[in-house]
Amino acid sequence: MTGIALLGSTGSVGTQTLDVVASMPDRFRIVAMAAGRNQTLFDQQVSRFSPNIALSAKDNANRDRPSPEQLVEAATHPDVDIVVVATSGHDAIPAVIAALEAGKSIALANKEALVCAGALIMPLANRLGQTIRPVDSEHSAVWQSMQAGRATDVRRIILTASGGPFRSWAAEDLAGVTVEQALKHPNWSMGGKITIDSATLMNKGLEVIEAHWLFDLSYDDIDVVVHPESLIHSMVEFDDHSIIAQIGLPNMHLPIQYALTWPEHVASTNAAPLDFAAISTMTFEQPDTDRFPALRIARDAGIAGQTYPTVLSASDEIAVDAFRNGQIGFTDIPAVIEDVLGRHDGVEISSLEDVLAADTWARETTMHAVKNVPRP
Repeated sequence: MTGIALLGSTGSVGTQTLDVVASMPDRFRIVAMAAGRNQTLFDQQVSRFSPNIALSAKDNANRDRPSPEQLVEAATHPDVDIVVVATSGHDAIPAVIAALEAGKSIALANKEALVCAGALIMPLANRLGQTIRPVDSEHSAVWQSMQAGRATDVRRIILTASGGPFRSWAAEDLAGVTVEQALKHPNWSMGGKITIDSATLMNKGLEVIEAHWLFDLSYDDIDVVVHPESLIHSMVEFDDHSIIAQIGLPNMHLPIQYALTWPEHVASTNAAPLDFAAISTMTFEQPDTDRFPALRIARDAGIAGQTYPTVLSASDEIAVDAFRNGQIGFTDIPAVIEDVLGRHDGVEISSLEDVLAADTWARETTMHAVKNVPRP
């Protein structure tokens, strides 16, 4: 039996991870669970899966999510073999580092960990001989496709993006986007923050930075193409120009399962097969970074390196919250983030303290910037 610590059990990835675990009761068991806002669902999950430890926000005053210390406790439990990091935000970064140091395997769905602390996490994982197992559908697709050849023969990777719900909207209409509209993704069912990030294309920008760290590629070798049907989850081009793609219906159960069962492709009861005869067409287009500048802003922050990606990620969290609370408009999100990045003096990351200091600075600076934006 493989013991699993599930960080963020009540979110979209967390609940689907439990689906996978439940479908393989002879292979996996939940050792530790941590979750935040949805206490009712968490209590039901604990009752069903009987983890050794269950940690939630109710144990913390003035918090709506587990503390970083709780996440470390769950991730480093001695009976845990794999840690599924399904939380969003920066609180999971210490848990990822602690789990690696404790000899645990990491199945990573949390973008912020590598975006902010890739300079710490990837050298540590490499030194310990640990493979970070990507759970995001795009990075899982690249990971699977790269197994068709040698890493040294990879020419580039191509991350696909649905384009979000406003792909065909005119630029002048985007300022009027409502929160309700931004929360309706055309293909995927995800949490609120990541859904809005998908609508701005910030999510794809964060994925570019994550891919840089996961696959040790320069930003020049990471492309993005809009693929509205979301059937090709990403591609790898080798030096001979052959392209390997991972294709399937939009379903997070499959990348979650592969992260848990790697290197095996185990029969799944949680996903339907793809019927190619039923697919009328697959289309592709270049992302429009004039209408959706967040992708450009994120790539530039990644290229700048140092603490700029940390500031990008933290500022995005505050800006998205401000949009959801009616403080700023949809198009103000990337504008605020770019303004904050322009005020930042980058620092080389040599410790977790560097990341946390940049995170704090970015949040405070973004909150101040939000107050200066005319209310929509």
